[in-house]
Amino acid sequence: MAQFTVNAQRFDPYKNFKFRVKWDGKYVAGVSKVSALKRTTEVVKHRDGGDPSSSRKSPGRTEFEAITLERGVTHDKEFEQWANKVWNFGAGLGSESSLKDFRKDVIIEVYNETGQLAIAYKVFRAWVSEFQALPDLDANANAIAIQHLKLENEGWVRDVETPEPSEPSFTDPA
Repeated sequence: MAQFTVNAQRFDPYKNFKFRVKWDGKYVAGVSKVSALKRTTEVVKHRDGGDPSSSRKSPGRTEFEAITLERGVTHDKEFEQWANKVWNFGAGLGSESSLKDFRKDVIIEVYNETGQLAIAYKVFRAWVSEFQALPDLDANANAIAIQHLKLENEGWVRDVETPEPSEPSFTDPA
């Protein structure tokens, strides 16, 4: 088990704009937005027969919300290739999807202001439920074309092996 030390100099929470996404052991180019990692556990209410005035609550099933990734449209084919494993137009009857490798584990890494890895999450058995290759195109707009990939998943955990970084300080050379 990893040894953790508390960084007594760090009072500020990490920012939400320094992150990277990895699958198949490679970083995915250009991801500019990742939706929240959210899970919800159902509440199961029950009551004892001898206590009619109150009910008790127990945890039920836990659901993990889909994660949406966004990035600008480029020549990189990673989003499209993964989406095509779930359904590939023109693949022929009976081979529209890949049952072998359409699920992937995904790693989401968060970095501190100096670019050091601070926190990582592992997302398990993700697969593409929605792919938007191009947004609405508008000749009068001034915007970046954005792709979306919606990932269904079977859960996520924080990677506890990622230690808290010791943040560098800049000393006065004089």
